[in-house]
Amino acid sequence: MSPEALARRGAALLGGDLASARRLPGGDLSVCLLIRLADGREAVVKSGPDPRAEAAMLAAIAATGAPAPAMLACDAAVLALEVLPDTGAAAGAAADLGRAVARLHAATAERYGWPTDYAFGSVIIENAGSDDWPAFWGERRLLCHAGHLPRALMRRLERLAADLGSRLPARPRPALLHGDLWGGNVLTAGARVAGLIDPACYHGHAEVDLAMLSLFGRPGPGFREAYGGSEPGEAERAPIYTLWPALVHLRLFGTGYQGLVEGLLDEAGV
Repeated sequence: MSPEALARRGAALLGGDLASARRLPGGDLSVCLLIRLADGREAVVKSGPDPRAEAAMLAAIAATGAPAPAMLACDAAVLALEVLPDTGAAAGAAADLGRAVARLHAATAERYGWPTDYAFGSVIIENAGSDDWPAFWGERRLLCHAGHLPRALMRRLERLAADLGSRLPARPRPALLHGDLWGGNVLTAGARVAGLIDPACYHGHAEVDLAMLSLFGRPGPGFREAYGGSEPGEAERAPIYTLWPALVHLRLFGTGYQGLVEGLLDEAGV
């Protein structure tokens, strides 16, 4: 959908006349606009693989007490969201992020997974439920890339997946995960986190989100103290968990990410 069509459709969903629209930063996998209606209302409107599923994820995040934008309107192609401040981080924002992520992860479920599959662009995120965490991670996050990667790289993933029973806890608490938690998906306004955006939620080991937060940068001082202490073996599991977003980047954006994937496999000793 073109930005112009997206803006018009968003305005129609909100029951108003479009006055202006401008593109927001990001948008590698979807178009995201700030629109203003003739009556002065503003909204963020975005396309996506499944706007209704994303709205449900944002509602699940908000229900934990973690900050997330409210859904204003939605159909099968467009999601209209509350506009949240994003003025940059000041001292204390990292600690506030730690508290927000802790609230998110305090929510739990009976099984690993999510009621529906999702997608990052052309990469399907398989979320069928499981009671076995190493099996879930191996099947839904590593072996799912078969047929999309060089054979030598896939063989290394297969060796790792076969050994996950000795590397990952069998039954960690199924925490509610953001699923794509990196700095670009955290809106900050001074010392507080205004919202966690662009989720790909499912229930799994809380360390998955923590590992993702450190893949393209690290949260600032105060995050870990506010979030809570680490579990034994967290550092050894981190490269296994960061493989998932690295593999997604490799499939979506090309061989420039192959070195990152190979480096994580090296860290994991595979």
